[in-house]
Amino acid sequence: MLGTIVNAGAIIVGALLGNLLRGGFPEKYKSVIMQGISLTVILIGLSMALKTQNILILTLSIVSGGILGEVLRIEERLSSFGEKLESRFSGSDGPRDSLFTKGFVTASLVFCVGAMAIMGALESGLTGQHTTLFIKSVVDGVTAAVFASTMGIGVAFSALPVFLYQGVITVAAIYVKPFLTDAMITEMTAVGGLLIFGIGFNLLTSKPHIKVGNLLPAIFLVIFFVVLFGKISF
Repeated sequence: MLGTIVNAGAIIVGALLGNLLRGGFPEKYKSVIMQGISLTVILIGLSMALKTQNILILTLSIVSGGILGEVLRIEERLSSFGEKLESRFSGSDGPRDSLFTKGFVTASLVFCVGAMAIMGALESGLTGQHTTLFIKSVVDGVTAAVFASTMGIGVAFSALPVFLYQGVITVAAIYVKPFLTDAMITEMTAVGGLLIFGIGFNLLTSKPHIKVGNLLPAIFLVIFFVVLFGKISF
């Protein structure tokens, strides 16, 4: 759990520093920084998504994951959680599309989705090594500072879902080890990359168009489809 604890701490520290600088950057510079971050996130997402070895598995995972996410209302629950935190710490019932909620949801998705979160947590649980999560901590800390300078203190609270998400994977790693093949990791990385692309696209616009939160189950449904396709002979 050390790697996850350091990762969550880096996000909080980065977000606090970024929040202190909110008045220090002219709006035009914030806009350019966010556009640059968005394009970088899109590039990272595409590079990961293109690693897929079976586009059908990726497609089925995304579609079925989206349906499951809609049923579970994941994105709505994330937004609701962000609003409750905002109400608790601002003393008001802020608007649904407030910067606090946007910062919390956007940062949570960016920090949780992707190969580094999954592989880093698995590495910690299976080998006791935390190298990947330490590297991720540096990246997330810098990103949190940039996000918080634009979207505020809500970014700091994304450390909670990061801690829970990566912590659960770390604790459960020993139990999934016999089932986690190279093919599964490849396709999980590809699906995660496609979701990261969606995050980058959303960051470029004033209002999100892709419900990336509701697509999160796709990462784990990959395991089912890889097993299924492995049993089917064409």
